[in-house]
This record gives sequence, C-alpha cells and structure tokens, in this order.
Amino acid sequence: MGIPEDIHQFEQGLNELIIKYEQYFLGIEKREPLRLRETVDRLARKHSAVKIVNTMLNFKYTSLVSRYASYRQYWDRILRLMEEGRYSRDRFRMAIHERSAPKARQHEPPPPGNEAEDLYHQFVEARRSCNLPAETISRDQVAAAIERQKPVIKAKYGTDQVEFRVVVENGVPKIKARPRR
Repeated sequence: MGIPEDIHQFEQGLNELIIKYEQYFLGIEKREPLRLRETVDRLARKHSAVKIVNTMLNFKYTSLVSRYASYRQYWDRILRLMEEGRYSRDRFRMAIHERSAPKARQHEPPPPGNEAEDLYHQFVEARRSCNLPAETISRDQVAAAIERQKPVIKAKYGTDQVEFRVVVENGVPKIKARPRR
C-alpha cells in the first residue's frame, strides 16, 4: 500500500477507535478496544520516519497524528479516573450498584470452600479484561493448578493455609499463591 492508502486507513481506524472508546466509557462496550488501539498506533508510527513529499498528504498525516495524540491523552486520563473511582459517569453507576448490592448479598451468602470456583471466575474475567480468549480455560484446569500449588507452598512455607489470588502482570493474568497469616 502507498502513503495515501495508509493515511486513509489511519483516518478510518482513528474514527472507529474514537467511537469504540466513547462506547466503552458509556458502558455499551464491556472491554477497552486495545487491539484496535494497537493497530491505529502502528499506523500512526508507520510513516513517522519517512519524509512525505506531497504537502497535502504531509499535512493530513501530521494533523491525524496530533489528533490521535490528543485523544490518547484524553483516554488515558479517563481510564485513570475510572481506575481511581473518580469518573463521574462511573460513580453514578457504582452508586446504583451499591444500593442494590447489599440486598443481593443478604439473600445469597457464598458457599464455604468454593475457592476454586471463585478463582476460576476471577481468572476468566481477568483474561477478558486483557482481551485474551477465556474459552480455553476450564474449571478443572484451574482446580488442578490450585491442587498442584498447595503441596509446593506447604513444602516451601510449612503451612496448609494457602491463599490464592488472580493478578495481572505485563497484560497476562496469573494465579498467585501465598501462605495465609
């Protein structure tokens, strides 16, 4: 593809990314459009080291790159506010859930000893939030991984009390084990 086609594809991808992020911030989309953002980022960097001779194409490319940079700062700021719980649209939704959540918890206490099931659900949600396929993971795989780790932790720390949690490291969810205190 030539430079005009790349710039046109960059512009279309940027417009689609703007729409997807707005849908994500409104709660219509459940996951952040990370793959599309990576694609647009790649298109933005593609001709950064190349001298574009055509003035019109050069102007369009630089204006698209600066527009993308502005939106990137905006999206990062909104995402940071969402993580901190200070995003106004998010706070409204959280307040509604907090009002209805205590009623649901009173009626349905979690069954004891269901640690593997809870970890499975947390792990699947973490994979989905990282835009990774979650269909390949089964409850049996998670339960087997937990059972494999318990003797290792017992031998290492000398305790049967083991706590498991799901963490995301470098964009990949993992199940971590540690002794309970």
